[in-house]
Amino acid sequence: MPSVFLTRPAARPILSALALALALALPGRLAAELVWTPENGWKIEGGVLSGLIGSEGRNALGLMNEARTGEEKGKVRPAIKDYERVGKRYSNSIYAPEALYRAARLQRDLKKYNKSFNNFQTVVSRYPNTTRFDEIIGEQYHLGATLLNGARGRFLWLFPGFTNREKGIQFLETVIFNAPYSDYAPLALLDIAHAHHYLGETAETLYALDRLVNNYGNSVLSPDAYLKLGETYASLVDSPYHDQGSTKEAVTYFEDFMILYPGDNQVSAAEKGLAGMKTTLAESKIKIADFYFKRRDNYQAARVFYNEAITIYPDSPVAATARARLGEVESAAKAAADLPQQKKRRPWVF
Repeated sequence: MPSVFLTRPAARPILSALALALALALPGRLAAELVWTPENGWKIEGGVLSGLIGSEGRNALGLMNEARTGEEKGKVRPAIKDYERVGKRYSNSIYAPEALYRAARLQRDLKKYNKSFNNFQTVVSRYPNTTRFDEIIGEQYHLGATLLNGARGRFLWLFPGFTNREKGIQFLETVIFNAPYSDYAPLALLDIAHAHHYLGETAETLYALDRLVNNYGNSVLSPDAYLKLGETYASLVDSPYHDQGSTKEAVTYFEDFMILYPGDNQVSAAEKGLAGMKTTLAESKIKIADFYFKRRDNYQAARVFYNEAITIYPDSPVAATARARLGEVESAAKAAADLPQQKKRRPWVF
């Protein structure tokens, strides 16, 4: 049998891993739970499995007690080192997720945001069944939001570092990956969109907002995302003389917002944005119609574009202008029809 060649030291980590897996899988009070009291230190309750046996178990427990005692006395940095030793040396024990969690909280308070986030991430990656999963996702979200708001970490535990909003975006993207169905996911996407907007990254802003409305359409944040999509596309519009692709996108999202959320308190902002975009789009049609009318004597093409301007925004000053120009087109077309054939054509004018 191959097992006779398995030495005792090699077998111990395997047994520890199996013990931890079994402890985390056991339901209710059968699963081991760590409890701290100042009198007795850390104690395993509700189960009998720690993931460690013999001297390893005693060493891990000793480090945990030393770390927590230091934490209680305000000796934060030594406590963090001890907790991280437990997480590294005894990763298959019941102590490891609690140790890394506590180290991450202490690092958060010291503004060591990267290290804090990484330790939280180790817990949710290695121990996804931890009872602290939801709490840790919330901690990770707040770390990302803190960086997006311009918080500075600490350099050499003392000196303030630089703002790092890009790192905050990475943190929030990790939150979405870790818990895509949590309440934090759509909130993280909206924050990511705001951050990209602040950094002047328009394409990334639109992508984040689009993910929000498509993946979390039932979220209470969807109305804000629709409105921000309209406003962001509107910010890309230069003038009636330029391409109107962004104008059409803005119109679509403003209209979607008003249809989907007619009772929202931001409807007036959507109406104002929609009016501005329809005006620009209608004016662009008039500019094209003017070209065909005044530069090409192409009355049929001019009629088409003036009518499109009226269709886009019927009850507006732009539509009134288009109707007046249509009258001019009809007069010019009639006059041209009465001219001799050889005088009807005129040279192109640029």
